[in-house]
Amino acid sequence: MSTLRTIEFGSCDYQAMIALRDKILRQPLGLTFSPEYLQQEINDVLIGCFEGDVLLGCCILSPLNEATVQLRQMAVDNGLQGKGTGSGILAFAEGQARAAGFTELMMHARKEALPFYAKNGYQVRGEEFVEVGIPHYEMYKQL
Repeated sequence: MSTLRTIEFGSCDYQAMIALRDKILRQPLGLTFSPEYLQQEINDVLIGCFEGDVLLGCCILSPLNEATVQLRQMAVDNGLQGKGTGSGILAFAEGQARAAGFTELMMHARKEALPFYAKNGYQVRGEEFVEVGIPHYEMYKQL
């Protein structure tokens, strides 16, 4: 049975989160995280899905303004994709955002992830754009 919870910045769980995000999101694109990039996460809501001590997936919520929070760095271990882990993380993140008073959750979704987010109630806003060298769309959901 997996457990969803927030992660403390700088903790051992946070280090596991960086490693998972690096493996799933950065290495395939030939990218790495800079210390400056990671330091910006100190005030974000860091969310992890665990089985025991093992991190299965994660995401970050970054407030943009009083109404909108941005979902970033959503990653699920390769062997678990398509098995509901990501949808569970997304539902937990939406609950966290609602509890904090946000009314909209938005993200820059990789084009390949569009079907996943659409299945979870997100809509495309605007045209395709390139971020980290690959196609993305802005997607959003009213909370």
